[in-house]
Amino acid sequence: MRGRLFGSVRSRATLAATFVVAVALVAAGTAVLLSLRSNLVGEAGTEAEHTARAVATDIAIKRPDQPLSVDNDEPVQVVDENNRLLAASEDLERISGTGTDAVRPQPRTSPGGGEGGEDSDDDADDDSSLEPGEISDHTTFTNGTATLDGETDDYRFAKVQVEVKGRGTLTVYAGAPLSAEQGAVKTALTVMLIGFPLLLGVVAAVTWLVTRRALRPVEGIRSEMAAITASEDLARRVPVPDTHDEVAHLALTTNETLAALQTSVERQRRFVADASHELRSPIASLRTQLEVGVAHPELLDLDGAVEDTVRLQGLAADLLLLARLDAGERPGTAFSRGTTPGPPARFDLGALAREEAEGRAGVTVQAQVVAVAGSRGQVGRVLTNLLDNAQRHARSAVTVTVRRDGDGDGGGAGGGGEGAWAVVAVADDGDGVAEADQERIFERFVRLDEARSRDDGGAGLGLAIARDVAVRHGGTLTVGRAPAGGALFELRLPQAQ
Repeated sequence: MRGRLFGSVRSRATLAATFVVAVALVAAGTAVLLSLRSNLVGEAGTEAEHTARAVATDIAIKRPDQPLSVDNDEPVQVVDENNRLLAASEDLERISGTGTDAVRPQPRTSPGGGEGGEDSDDDADDDSSLEPGEISDHTTFTNGTATLDGETDDYRFAKVQVEVKGRGTLTVYAGAPLSAEQGAVKTALTVMLIGFPLLLGVVAAVTWLVTRRALRPVEGIRSEMAAITASEDLARRVPVPDTHDEVAHLALTTNETLAALQTSVERQRRFVADASHELRSPIASLRTQLEVGVAHPELLDLDGAVEDTVRLQGLAADLLLLARLDAGERPGTAFSRGTTPGPPARFDLGALAREEAEGRAGVTVQAQVVAVAGSRGQVGRVLTNLLDNAQRHARSAVTVTVRRDGDGDGGGAGGGGEGAWAVVAVADDGDGVAEADQERIFERFVRLDEARSRDDGGAGLGLAIARDVAVRHGGTLTVGRAPAGGALFELRLPQAQ
């Protein structure tokens, strides 16, 4: 149940946003309450200090023979050095937090006549820093409770000392109520406890709705993809929202993927159809010859059967190689189950060109030593196809040139720099290729001379295979006009580093 509840992006986004806002609100609320309490307690302390200093000032100006009295509505105590209460607020019934719980003044013994007087004199001598009538600049604050007229409240007490002539050092305790601080903090806490859940509910609802609106195009993409999968109609495309954001980019990339997939599927379908068409003729011819041989052994054309079998074998090999290239076989690796691809092999392209041209009539080779990396067999197949094509269309001569192009020496040691290429040029003295057909001849199953027989012209796969191999080796294969007027095929491969 939990997995289904938080299984959607919308649910997780809402939960995350609500949690983050809740943490922020709790932190902010705590900071506000602490700041409010600190400010209000500080104000109460200031008020208590003001009262204490006012009482201390009144005591300091009294003559020694005048009795001490406190006329204040707040709890006030005046004690001597022995912590004996000398005066207190009239309505004070109980007090705590000032160091003495007495609420009624106690009689004081005369100086020198008892123990109290001696303590007072000693204490006065100890606090010699204050002059008679002087009030201490230092104020000490404490918290406590007091009962006035039967009502008990919390108070902030300020402690101030004053030097009184004939009485020694007296201490004044004056309190200011903390009820305002407590009420304000309680009110703020109540507001937060009520408002925070409401605010979190609003955040959750807004996040849910905004996320739902933001993910609506994604749901449209998903549903359209599901429909495309069900219908197998790759011509359909997903809707692209007019938002220019990540979702729109996702839709555009999805459509590009669908277009590439459609192109690949259509290419495969054409490939299968063309392959079936090409295979039908040699198979039908071979079957006819075999059937005639069975009925009339004396009429069996063994040479023709062998030629059809060889042609069929070559066509099957070409189709298998194209299938392997389309499947993504990398240069220099074996296309077999369970094998681990290794690094491409290094070989001399010039030596390979001389090897492929050996024994061919009318073919001359001018080759430098140029090292390349890749599949020696596949590159050899490219050179074979180019030489077969050149000899098929040449009048008398075919020229093969292997050279280095670009930076780097590309010598036999295999050294080469960035931008260094190995170039193989195959030129003939035939009629050449028209400019309009210079790209079309690299398509599969394309023959420029429709009148040419299939046996002479091949299946139209050689140049297509050659270009695919060149591209998969990081190179190019192009055709142009040779100096002798025929076709000039130029194979460019990166030199080995």
